[in-house]
Amino acid sequence: MSHKQAEEQGDMSRASNADGLSDYLLNRLNRQKQDLEVDKLFRALVKLEGSDLHMKVGSPPMVRTKGELKPLNRGAIEAEEMVGLLLPMMDERAQGIFRKTGGVDLAYSCVVDGTTWRFRVNVLTQLGNIGLVARRINNWIPDFEGLYLPPTVEQLCNYDQGLILLAGVTGSGKSTTIAAMLNYINRKYRKHILTLEDPIEFVYTQDKCLINQREIGQDVEDFATGMKHAVREDPDVMLVGEMRDQETFMTAIHAAETGHLVYGTIHASSAATTIGRILDLFPQEMHGAIRSAIAFNTRGIIAQKLLKSIKPDVGRVPAVEIMFFSPIVQKLILQGEDNKLSDAIRIGAADGMQDFTMSLKKLVDDDLIDTNTAFSVAPNQDALKMALKGIRVSTPGIL
Repeated sequence: MSHKQAEEQGDMSRASNADGLSDYLLNRLNRQKQDLEVDKLFRALVKLEGSDLHMKVGSPPMVRTKGELKPLNRGAIEAEEMVGLLLPMMDERAQGIFRKTGGVDLAYSCVVDGTTWRFRVNVLTQLGNIGLVARRINNWIPDFEGLYLPPTVEQLCNYDQGLILLAGVTGSGKSTTIAAMLNYINRKYRKHILTLEDPIEFVYTQDKCLINQREIGQDVEDFATGMKHAVREDPDVMLVGEMRDQETFMTAIHAAETGHLVYGTIHASSAATTIGRILDLFPQEMHGAIRSAIAFNTRGIIAQKLLKSIKPDVGRVPAVEIMFFSPIVQKLILQGEDNKLSDAIRIGAADGMQDFTMSLKKLVDDDLIDTNTAFSVAPNQDALKMALKGIRVSTPGIL
């Protein structure tokens, strides 16, 4: 047992009543709130309204604002200074993971003009040097209108059970969309929301829902243990974080099968390719069973791409693809005909589905993005060209 662990265990053993436990938690929070030298850079990120902070040995700190990286007005960070800046950010657990794997994810916070801001941080090594990439997390959770999401996203908040997946690359706004969806549930229903996150990003304010947020490593040892506890914690809605391995996906599917509404994220470029991305986690002989589990337990997939806006006072807006699990979609997934899912999305437009072409057209029509941006990310440029001219692309028969 480490010295710090022994100290904390001693603190806990002395916390034999509610006041003692409060003292333990207060002492722990006070240790976490000590100002560090690196806080100056996080404060600069907030004041510049940037989204990301990059720190690399041999370069000045860089802040991403409106999608572009710009250096801060200071010199390059040398190797020794970088260690002094970043090492104090990490507790003993994080340092252990960093030494073992060469990188670690963690949540960090600092006070800027009296307001506490949170950041999602990745500490990494490159060319033998330590570095950092941090994402600023908004202190407020915007509603769907503030995120320029299609209204049909609300439909995926009103189920009693099933799996909802958010697909997209890193930085595509998946976490913010899920936060808006959970907050919608928080305002509308009296339910228990339980999140398992690594690290916690948005901190929710309870409205009608009871909300418990557990951070891997801080509140529970690992994801598997957290899920084992979850079945005894009576959740109605669960956020299980990123679907990055077999265990996570199978746990999420099992929770959906047993009557929970489960949200998760996955790295995939579109709603249709999400199916293949999940299958890649499993050996070929399991694909039939996994297809069946996906088809009958998933309620919908939202895929996003975050684009620079041309509208004043609007930074970036999402192009959004939505696929509900209609009978046609279920049938195609069961039959392994994923290549026809895009056609099924277009057929389902009347029921609230939309593909990226439809989304990009609306963003252009609403003067939120320019046509160059739309064409640069369009999966099918010819289809977008016709859509912008008002020509509806006929959908081939898929049944």
